Formats: sequence, C-alpha cells, structure tokens
Amino acid sequence: MADRSVRARLRKDKLFRYVIVVPGVLVILPFFIILYHVLVEGVRSINWAFLFQIPKPVGETGGGILNGILGTLEVILIATVFAVPIGIGGGIYMSERGNHRLASLAKTAVNILQGVPSIVIGIVIYAWIVVPFRSFSALSGGIALAIMMLPVIVKSAEETINLVPSTLKEASLALGAPYYKTVFRVILPAGLSGILSGVMLAVARVAGETAPLLFTAFGNPYLNFDPLRPTASIPLIIYDYAKSPYQDWIHKAWGASLILILMVLALNLAVRLRPNRNKL
Repeated sequence: MADRSVRARLRKDKLFRYVIVVPGVLVILPFFIILYHVLVEGVRSINWAFLFQIPKPVGETGGGILNGILGTLEVILIATVFAVPIGIGGGIYMSERGNHRLASLAKTAVNILQGVPSIVIGIVIYAWIVVPFRSFSALSGGIALAIMMLPVIVKSAEETINLVPSTLKEASLALGAPYYKTVFRVILPAGLSGILSGVMLAVARVAGETAPLLFTAFGNPYLNFDPLRPTASIPLIIYDYAKSPYQDWIHKAWGASLILILMVLALNLAVRLRPNRNKL
C-alpha cells in the first residue's frame, strides 16, 4: 500500500509539472512566432541601401529608411532628456517622503498615467504644443514619449532607492553631509544600476509607439536634424508603408519592422544581461 501511495504521488507530481510547463510554453510561443514571421519577411529587405539611404520618390523602387532610424533616435533622445531627470526626481521624492499626502497623490497619478492610452497622450500634446506652434515637430513627439516613459522611470527609481540600506543614509548624515549631498553622493550611486535598468526599459517601452507620433512628429521623407520640424520615425514608416498599394513599400515595412524589433530586443537583453555592479 505504501509503495502504491508513493507511486501515485509521483505520478501526480509529474502531471503537475507538465501542467505548469504548458502555460509557460504558451506564454513564449507567440513571441517566437511573431519574431520568426517578421524575420522571414523582413530579412529580404535588409541591405546597405535600406539602412543608409532615404526613401525614393513615390513610384520608384529602392531607397531605405535612414530618415526613420535617425528620426527615431532623435525623438527618443529628446524624450530621455525630459523624462529621466523628472522621473528620477519623482522616484526619490516618493521613496523619501512616501507617507506624505502629496507623495501618495503622486503615486496615484503615476499609476493612472501608466494606463492612459498612448493616442490620448498624442492628442493632448498636439493641443498643447503642435497647435500653438503651428507645426509638427520632433520636440512634440519627444515630449509625448517622455510622458509615457515617466511611470516606468519613477517606479523603478522609487523601488530601487527603497532597497538602499537606510544605514548608508544615516551614516552620511551622521558624518555631517547635507541632505542633498547624501542623495547625490550616496543614495543615487548605490541604486544606479536599478535606475539605469528602468531607463532602458522605458526607452524600450516607447521605441515602437506609433499613435502619439501621428499627432506630433508626423513624419518626414527627408533627413531632419531640427527638433522644431517634422521628423520621420521607424514606427511611422511601418504605418505608412504597410497600408500602401506598392509591393516594394510593403517589403520595406517588413524590413523596418525587423529593425524595430531588433532594437527593442537589444534594449531588453541589455537590461537582463548588464552586469549589476551596484548590488544592494
């Protein structure tokens, strides 16, 4: 009887392991299906001209998406410049003053902002910046993406700083260091690794956004380095090319999709594989 009971428990244990493995496989399966399909369709369009030339005029074949690659980098750079200082500052405040009413209100606002649809943010920035300045621009696109980046950076900064041992701050203050030096010289360096990971995840989060850029950056078939003028981006190129009647443009949309996926994948892998030199 004892042997039979043991065998029954082992069978149940093995069955339960299989039951757990199946959902895990089903979770990662869509990712590999999408990656395989985009890779098969997009790799045929990848060449030097595709990466280092701007689009050809309508009706001509060839050309590339250099304008979209540089435009994406420009918009993300603008978004990072706006979002990182505000996000880290907000994370520090909510970590250090978590019991205050304003900090509680800020946490609620961050949680709500994370759930706001990206297209709504695009419309708001359109009304705030594009309409008054009477021009689409990389700046307005960067601000829209910066708003989307804020929740990720704020939460990662807050959670990372919460992990910093309080003894470090107490020791710094006990040695006579003012509070601002304690924050910049002790707390931030101790949590730098987690904060940088949050910034990289935030960039990966907005790199593929299209909806807010439709109302802000708008797109540009040429190279543009002026932040006050319309600019191209890879998501906008994918959107325009995928719905076009030209087969060459559709192929380029697949190629641009592959480039975008590889960029986002590289950012996420960099976060996962980056050595943690500031372990708490």
